[in-house]
Formats: sequence, C-alpha cells, structure tokens
Amino acid sequence: MSSPNDKSTTRIVAGDGGKPSRRRALQIGVAAGLVVLVGGGAAVASVVAKNNEAQPAVAAALTTPAAELKLGYFGNVTHAPALVGVSKGLIAKELGTTKLTTQIFNAGPAAVEALNAGAIDAAYLGPNPAINSFVQSKGASVSIIAGAASGGAQLVVRPGITSAADLKGKTLASPQLGGTQDVALRAWLGKQGLKTSAAGGGDVAINPTENAQTLKLFQDGKLDGAWLPEPWASRLVLQAGAKVLVDEKSLWENGRFPTTILIVSKKFAAEHPETVAALLRGNKAAVDWLNSAPAAEKASTINAALKATAGSTLPADVIDRSLANITFTVDPLAGTYKKLLQDGVETGITKQADINGIFDLRALNSITSQKISAGGLGQE
Repeated sequence: MSSPNDKSTTRIVAGDGGKPSRRRALQIGVAAGLVVLVGGGAAVASVVAKNNEAQPAVAAALTTPAAELKLGYFGNVTHAPALVGVSKGLIAKELGTTKLTTQIFNAGPAAVEALNAGAIDAAYLGPNPAINSFVQSKGASVSIIAGAASGGAQLVVRPGITSAADLKGKTLASPQLGGTQDVALRAWLGKQGLKTSAAGGGDVAINPTENAQTLKLFQDGKLDGAWLPEPWASRLVLQAGAKVLVDEKSLWENGRFPTTILIVSKKFAAEHPETVAALLRGNKAAVDWLNSAPAAEKASTINAALKATAGSTLPADVIDRSLANITFTVDPLAGTYKKLLQDGVETGITKQADINGIFDLRALNSITSQKISAGGLGQE
C-alpha cells in the first residue's frame, strides 16, 4: 500500500496536463489526510500498547477478551471471595464468553510458581509470595490488582506454652516456606530474640507443612504449634485443644493486614485487560455478597464450596470462629507492604529491593466508589 508521501500518489491525483481540478484535488487531499490520521493513530496505539501506558479503556480497545482464564486459589476461609465467586458463578458471569478454569493450592509459593510457568493466569494468595515473585523477576512477573481478605491468621500452640521464651527448642509449622504465614512467624520470632533458619534449625524449628497435615501432627503430639490462616487456626483451637499465643491483627495498626490478595500475570494483563477487569468485577461482587449475606447463608455457601475444593465441610463452631476473625475487602492495604517486604528481608526469605510498581489498581478504581490507594507503590 502506498504511503501518503509516496510520489506515485502525487502522480495519480494529477488531472489533465498535470493540473488537477480543484474538486478532485480537495477530494484527494481529504483522503490523504485520513490515511495520515489512521496510519498515525495505529502507530501511536502500537507504541502505547508496547509501553503498557494506555489507560484501561484504550488498552481494552486494542485487545480482545481471553478465550480462557485460569484462576488459582486455596480451600481456606480466608479465600472466601474466590470460593463464593466461583461457586455462585459471580466471576463466570462477569467473564461472559471467557471460560473459567480453576486450580486449588495449599500455599502461595506454589501458586506463584504455577503462574510464572503459565499454568494459571491469576491467583488469590497472601502478599509475601507476590512480593517475592516481583522482586525476583525485577518487576516483570505479576501485578497486585485487588485485595480479598484481611485478618484471620494466628499462632496457636499447646496450652503449656505461655510466652515466646517457652518456644525455644520447640517445633512449629507454617503452610509453606516463604508463604505469608511463614514470613510472619519467622519475623515475630526474630523480634522475640529467637533465631530460625530456612533449613529448620535455630532456636525454634519451623517445618513447612500442609495445613491438613499440621492438624494431624498437632493432634499426635508431633508439633508444638503453628502460624495458620483460617479455618486451620480455629480447627487447632476447637478440635485439637490449641490456644492462641499471637493473633496477627495485634501486630498491625488498626488490626488491618492483608491475608489474601488477587494478583495477575503482567503478560496476561497486557494481552487481555478486558478479562482482568471482568475478574475484578467478579471479585468485588463476591466481597459485596460476603459483607451483606445473612450469617447462616454465608456459612453454608462457604461450606459447600469447601467441600467441593477441599473435600469436607467445617463444623458450625469452626466456620463461625473463622469468619469472626476475617474482614473481606477489595482493598489490598498497600500501606502495609513496606513492612511486609522488610519482614521478608529480615528473615532471609526476600532480597532487599524496590517494590515500586507492584500495584496496578487502575481497573479496580474504575469500579469502586472510593479511590483505593497504591501507597506510592504503583498505579491507581
């Protein structure tokens, strides 16, 4: 196709004897101008898309919805927005023609590994694995796009343990090395003057253990305690006789800290912003439902979803205690992330790094009534 500046175009627009008629010249001039505008617009759009600087609406116009969204989450009460969003069809409804497929994980590092390998596109998980992935990839891997839950994590121990000093020489568990509860446990122990190591040594041995195994090992007397998300903290308390030594909310300003957030692969987000926006609408719908549904309906819906994902339901007292400890919110609580990073660094789980850019809350803020802050760590 000839460009507007091609000499052959000039020759074509000439009239008899090389003198174009006034009307013909006007027509050709308008046509040439349109070509310039269209061509220039396409070039600008291409540059904008490549630099990932377009506003969500512009980016969506340049892309198409994904054929499939592969979503990861856990079979935990702290992941109720995912459980409800999937089981009630709230996410699928927003996705429209995009097929929703799901995968269940036990802890965040495994979910991040799957996301980085392309096995999933988005995931609900704790903040520390997201921070680790962002740092290790130098900002290229993931974006935090929303929150899901705050609170609902505790250090529960045997009744005879009444202080941090009593933990010396004891064995504790966390869901997975480098996970959010693992970092919280190691950071808290460090502040109490107790050393730990990733290999399980130190003043207190920490064994990363699957949550269901933790319950059994505690019941069998092979563990002295664990830092766990709900419902597992409540299960150890109500079903195995554990006591709460530390409720994590006591360590944070106003008791607010992120337990579950929603992340997405940066590559997937750049290619399918419409699909990411739909996922966010589904997440918000699930959080809104959890915050307005009658207690009995909320418990039964979560229990049914837990049976589908984890294979069993929870006793009424366990689910009631779990839900009492959790706040569901789409706010990822960005103001806590510098401390979360520092905790990871001090425990040797994360390298010191700049995490500016870890948040992209533009699409989230387009569907919320109040602007949610990225805490100076990304776009909002």
